[in-house]
Amino acid sequence: MANFNKVYLIGNLTRDPELRVTPKGTAICQFGLAVNRQFKEESGAMRDETTFVDIEAWGKQGETIAKYCTKGRPLFVEGRLKFDQWEDKTSGQKRSKLKVVLEGFQFLGGRSEGAPAASGGTEADQTPERHSPPTRNGGQTTPPTQESTDEDVPF
Repeated sequence: MANFNKVYLIGNLTRDPELRVTPKGTAICQFGLAVNRQFKEESGAMRDETTFVDIEAWGKQGETIAKYCTKGRPLFVEGRLKFDQWEDKTSGQKRSKLKVVLEGFQFLGGRSEGAPAASGGTEADQTPERHSPPTRNGGQTTPPTQESTDEDVPF
């Protein structure tokens, strides 16, 4: 049986991102995202519904979000669902929480103080726009050889 765990959200930050660092030096950024939905009730009246989602961003992506995002900023988030379970230290009860682990994101809206533009820009000019998950080989890519590219063409 195939499995698929992918989440795409567009919303506004509910609070300023909180950046922490693990003992090994890996950055973890946690923030909340409010996703709005508007629909028509049976009576014909329009109704708004807001869903609040906790997001966790690791590494360079987390550092970038903590640096450029503040409460209210619109953000596109791509990630996966993660189910956490733990035992409450004070009451001893089992607790659980569903959150999104960020795998990629894109800034939305206009440019604010010190923030990169919503479109355009590259890592080279220090205006990150789109961040994707790290590659499995540590970010090192090997250029394809002429032979492999010619044989891989399906026509």
